[in-house]
Amino acid sequence: MPALSLNESLIFASLLFSVGLAGVLARRNLVFMLMSLDIMLNATALLFVAAGARWHDAAGQVMFLMILALAAVETAVGLAIILCLHARGRPTLDADTGNLLRG
Repeated sequence: MPALSLNESLIFASLLFSVGLAGVLARRNLVFMLMSLDIMLNATALLFVAAGARWHDAAGQVMFLMILALAAVETAVGLAIILCLHARGRPTLDADTGNLLRG
């Protein structure tokens, strides 16, 4: 299977990022918003890997690992916040009800 060229990788990453951005803007459910953010982070990671492969540099793979760690932390913190909100009796995961957060 032949490798993707840089232009094909840019187009694919742009499509992935657009799908993630549309998911963040269109959906109000916090879980779907977290998944859309992960799609956006994966699109940027794909760009780093494609650029690193194009210029024969290992920095793209290093940035991929950093983005992967950032995505894992973002998901863990987001899910912890969602669980805390659910434990306090919040009836919905709608992001528009975020003004009900009281310390």
